[in-house]
Amino acid sequence: MEPSLAVSIGKMSLDGPAMLASGILGISLEVFGRLYRSGAAALVSKSLSREPWEGYANPTIVGVGGGGWINAVGLSNPGAENFAAMIGSNSDVPVIVSLVGSDPGDFTHMTEQFSKCNILGYELNLSCPHVAKVGLEVGDDLGLVRDIVSAVKKTGAPVIAKVGLGTVNYLDTVGAAVDAGADAITAINTVRAMAIDIHTGRPILSNRFGGLSGTPIKPVAVRCVYEITSRYDVPVIGCGGISTWEDAVEMLLAGASAVQVGSALGEKPNVFSEINAGIKSYMKQHNYSEVQEMTGIARS
Repeated sequence: MEPSLAVSIGKMSLDGPAMLASGILGISLEVFGRLYRSGAAALVSKSLSREPWEGYANPTIVGVGGGGWINAVGLSNPGAENFAAMIGSNSDVPVIVSLVGSDPGDFTHMTEQFSKCNILGYELNLSCPHVAKVGLEVGDDLGLVRDIVSAVKKTGAPVIAKVGLGTVNYLDTVGAAVDAGADAITAINTVRAMAIDIHTGRPILSNRFGGLSGTPIKPVAVRCVYEITSRYDVPVIGCGGISTWEDAVEMLLAGASAVQVGSALGEKPNVFSEINAGIKSYMKQHNYSEVQEMTGIARS
């Protein structure tokens, strides 16, 4: 019998364990459709705010070698209302809407815009490392995390909290989100970082600081997934530095129920089909019939 790649994350059922991470390819439903047909089980939108944001001036991204990137785009987006109008009653692509804001009122207003849209659920960006008053500043406020998750839970849609490495113990942020009813956790976001041009002596990014993504953060993400799933009974979506099927399997063995892929798409447009084929081959080799059978093996 062929092994099944289907996975369940809370109330969400997906055809496979690999999905698009937020922020990499914006909000184009056409692009999302192509990725879905190439093997992405779900597509997470770029983080949307209550009002449109322009983001930062260039340069906003710099390569740092070893498959790593630092970006400070500034969460540029058209706003929740405009994206809701774009997505409409879409039924062809499984979209998870990523939201970012400063207080529960922001999130309530944004979810109202999607009340008539066909979406899988919401991912709450509680961990952007380079935009003030949202992201990590929200994730570091445990009471605010609880209030925001509780507010979005009222929609009845699945709620995923995306956590990162802020000034408080990220496991406490996870605990606050779980206490408030989060259906799943995405771990992790990019890691606060910086690059300096040695010829000018100046920071390269216009915002000075940005978020490190790509291969260099994978071991950190694996560790976080392992720690979260060791402490909390909640599905975790592993995110950070995944570019091969081996990376994806490592995340699953650490405890992830699914994975997100982002930076790798810049060099590997067929990464989702490669990951799916690799996982299925691995499952055959190790006699797994379902992905959940290998989830968290490293903890046993």
